[in-house]
Amino acid sequence: MESELKCREEQGIAQQDLAAKCNIEKSNLSRLEAGGTNPTLYTLKRIADNLGITLCDIVNLEDKK
Repeated sequence: MESELKCREEQGIAQQDLAAKCNIEKSNLSRLEAGGTNPTLYTLKRIADNLGITLCDIVNLEDKK
């Protein structure tokens, strides 16, 4: 989830703040950013919405082609 981490850091949003906005545990967001868990589409959507980006942005679909 490098794109999410980069976007979050560029916006100056603390991990704890994003987790609270997305209604997920900070530890779960931390694992997600580190690649230690596979989030649901619903979780990805909440994160993308709170960062003001699209799901495509968050999963880097263009880079996977």
